Amino acid sequence: MRTRKNALVLFSKVPVPGMVKTRLTVLKDGAFDPETACQMYQCMLFDVVECICRAMNDLDQRAKAAVDAALAAGEEPVLDQYELVISTTPASNVPVMEELLAQAGEWPRPIHVICDEGSSFDEHYNCSFDKTWARGADCILSMGADMPALTKADVFAGFDALHRLEQFPKGGIVLAPDQEMGVSVVGWTKDTDFSHDGVYYNRQGLTVLPAYIQKARQLGLPALYLPPIPDVDTMQDLMHNITVVEALNYCAESGDDVCPPHRMYELLKDLGIDQVSVAPNDLHDPRTEIDGCEPEE
Repeated sequence: MRTRKNALVLFSKVPVPGMVKTRLTVLKDGAFDPETACQMYQCMLFDVVECICRAMNDLDQRAKAAVDAALAAGEEPVLDQYELVISTTPASNVPVMEELLAQAGEWPRPIHVICDEGSSFDEHYNCSFDKTWARGADCILSMGADMPALTKADVFAGFDALHRLEQFPKGGIVLAPDQEMGVSVVGWTKDTDFSHDGVYYNRQGLTVLPAYIQKARQLGLPALYLPPIPDVDTMQDLMHNITVVEALNYCAESGDDVCPPHRMYELLKDLGIDQVSVAPNDLHDPRTEIDGCEPEE
């Protein structure tokens, strides 16, 4: 039986006021004090970790069922194993992150924390991948912790796409866009000759999504597209995610198979910003011919 080791690398800073989500604070162009923005980040981190853990538990069950089906059909089975790796920096923050997770309570599965190093974001990203390959991973899916809209279905789709890359001789990459010309999720298989070099702070001025695509195109590698997942960097990002957080929590009450971002939802309610309203505006196409009404004076 072949074992395929799947890792999800979650990039996360240790939540410290003034060091995380500063674009949501009055230190930059946001509306919150650094402590509140830090609370938001910690809630997002814990909600994302829980969502990934629960998705991986489901994937474990699916993997066992796939092995049983293959054996019953007389085929050689592939046993998929899944690991969550949190990558943080500097090295002194590894025990801090481990203690933070321990204080939060019991998680649905083990979590391994590593340190990423480098002089640029590209190097930090490459370092985390290299350390995860060294742990025996056959494919890596990576993402940030600031995505309260993440669902178990997103995790399923990411690993399913990575497994489909086995049909390509040189491997390939998978990616999901965010809402700002970047990516929320990116990953590839161990045999894929690819890296993050030149992607972040691209010298040609490309944003992250087209930089990954350009690099894959130049190397002749296929890329598999995943559904977009919004993250939270700016106040506008937050406004959109507030609506998604409310929707996910309500859908969970109806029995929908989602792991709702309940920590973020409770914090937003405590802050009194769990709903978003916008002022009316006239920036829409005229509807007089459609509705058959007279134009307004």
